[in-house]
Amino acid sequence: MFRKSVLLTIFSFILTIFSGHVNALPKTKGIYINQGTLEDTKRMTYLINQSKAVGINTFVVDLEKPTRNYQKNINLIKSNGLKYVARIVVFPDGGRANQIKSTAHWDKKYKLVESAIGFGADEIQLDYIRYSTKQPPSAQNAKDIKEVIKYFKQKLAAKGIPLQVDIFGEVSFKESPRIGQNIQLFADSIDVVCPMVYPSHYNPYQKHSAEPYETVYKSLISLKGKFEQNKTPFKLNPYIEASNYHYKWSNAKKVGYIQSQIKAVEDANADGWFVWSPQNHYDNLFNALKTRGSSSKKPAEIVMQ
Repeated sequence: MFRKSVLLTIFSFILTIFSGHVNALPKTKGIYINQGTLEDTKRMTYLINQSKAVGINTFVVDLEKPTRNYQKNINLIKSNGLKYVARIVVFPDGGRANQIKSTAHWDKKYKLVESAIGFGADEIQLDYIRYSTKQPPSAQNAKDIKEVIKYFKQKLAAKGIPLQVDIFGEVSFKESPRIGQNIQLFADSIDVVCPMVYPSHYNPYQKHSAEPYETVYKSLISLKGKFEQNKTPFKLNPYIEASNYHYKWSNAKKVGYIQSQIKAVEDANADGWFVWSPQNHYDNLFNALKTRGSSSKKPAEIVMQ
């Protein structure tokens, strides 16, 4: 009896340690890098140094065409302990029906995926994996897109590489029958979902831009609410934005805007975040992370000019 009690105590202790390590896994904190920026070694060195100083641990990097310098600077990213996620645009600006169903097109894009894996990609992120916004709405559209996702998922699963998929922010609330995105339908075929919950994408623009916390938080809570007990069968790493293209704000206002979005992601208990800046301007993000402090209060709302 004593021996059994000792064994149970040891097992419980080991389980506690193991659970602690699992819970301590760092959440994703990433930024998007276009290929032009990636090819610029001086700029990459700056972004890497600044990112490491504020706890950013992931770079999502475009791969449009493999180059020698691409490999060199991916090595620079990885040698600094940062995760490399390769972003592949599947159907630029959204696909047409004949393109969506073209296995030859899928194969062409998968060659880029293979190149990314050869460069050392830890994960693959598929963007523009949708129909054109000009496509007539239909429930079949999402079924067509799922077939494309399954094609990539099966190939990547065989290599042990996780698959990330970008979706429109509106899909957090409901299926988008025009572009063919349905998160519940896609759920069993993806490892990470990246909803683009940019306040600048929601109408009315002025309202959502002035309420970045509420906009991001409600989007993520709505998405999680589509699954039993609010537990998604995939990791949730939303995209937030470094600035709002509708308005010209001061840097100080942009810093507050970023902080509000990050707080919303944290309060929604997502698995991390990616920050989007088309031109890769992240100084406001770096300042936002440096000045956030330890306060748990919701950042002040943006006051529109």
